Amino acid sequence: MSFSTLTWAYWCVLIAAALPYLSAYIGKAGSFRGRDNQQPRDWAARQSGWRARALAAQNNGFEGLPIFIGAVIVAHQLGAQQARLDLFASAYIALRCIYIGLYIGNISTARSAVWALGWLVSLAIFFITP
Repeated sequence: MSFSTLTWAYWCVLIAAALPYLSAYIGKAGSFRGRDNQQPRDWAARQSGWRARALAAQNNGFEGLPIFIGAVIVAHQLGAQQARLDLFASAYIALRCIYIGLYIGNISTARSAVWALGWLVSLAIFFITP
């Protein structure tokens, strides 16, 4: 396999898989120490405020990955129009980035709306026609 054969939508899958780790990094930055790595879940359970929300965004990112990954793979296999697939995959990434910011910023109603849009985008990818 050559990286040059990966479509933008496939690159978006890789980006989407990395976003939960970005959320975790944000939550841990400046607070997580080497000794905390001995019991990282205990450390996470003690967090509050924006750090706890960043870690929750990490969990939600992992929860949303399967439908997005599956949708992109199915769309490719069914011969979906590549430009439209790339657009929808990009929209998913943009929505996930906005979601992370809203979650960390404690803007719950908008966060829920953005989450719903991201889920709908993943669902819509299944129905992109060739």
